[in-house]
Amino acid sequence: MIRDLLRDAEKRLLDKDIPEQYAKYVMNELLDKQGKNLYLVMNEDLDEATLLQFNTIMGQLLDDVPLAYAMGVQYFYGYPINVNEHVLIPRYETEELVLKVIMEIDEHFPDEAIQVIDVGTGSGAIACVLKAECPQIKMAASDISSDALNEASLNANNLNVEVDFYEGDMLAPFIERNFKVDVIVCNPPYIPQAEILERSVKDFEPHVALFGGTDGLMFYRSVLSKAHLILKEKFFMAFEMGWDQGDALTKLAKEHFPDAVVEVIKDMQGKDRMLFVKQL
Repeated sequence: MIRDLLRDAEKRLLDKDIPEQYAKYVMNELLDKQGKNLYLVMNEDLDEATLLQFNTIMGQLLDDVPLAYAMGVQYFYGYPINVNEHVLIPRYETEELVLKVIMEIDEHFPDEAIQVIDVGTGSGAIACVLKAECPQIKMAASDISSDALNEASLNANNLNVEVDFYEGDMLAPFIERNFKVDVIVCNPPYIPQAEILERSVKDFEPHVALFGGTDGLMFYRSVLSKAHLILKEKFFMAFEMGWDQGDALTKLAKEHFPDAVVEVIKDMQGKDRMLFVKQL
């Protein structure tokens, strides 16, 4: 019975200090695809195909594979975003960045077909959600990884949004194509190279999407030093950052944009999480 399967799976997860509720989440997702309600079929047997799927995912979780990779999807801002080993799993903190960007667009560029770019897009979560929530904007995104761009394109197709994807290093694809941009959004790799990470992150998520050089600021330097080549006179830039990088990034931003307003914004946990650079 499904009830017995779940009881056994929950015990195995708990024995490895993995949240036991993952078992019910996985089972519910698998049954939901079949139009079944988990709590109405608890006393029924599982068909062989679904049982194989469930056991495969449980095996991955017990090997410390992150839940999103095991399931192949992470919900982000209410949208299902496909993920695999080539892209970083979207974090909840990044939803706050997206919300703030939407608010700034609504305030300063209401109903305008402005050009927005997402630099280092990974799964395309930021770019796809911004286009879905602000359909009037023109959205483009870049990534150095062709594998990541394949996943991002899949997500754009699944969400039925139009995003132009370009392969290349940070701003390079936009500079090469003479883009003129109103908004730059960037959630770059910002973990210092020497920082020790949990195994589920270090061993499974792509390092190219995690580490930002010795001090974690390498990619911010790249964007801030070249952004003037593509920005319009009226613009804003929005970055996610590490909780302890606010002072260093504020100084860096003011060096390159002395006339802009530079603002560090805290996340819901009260930690410095976003940097906005505005000239509006």
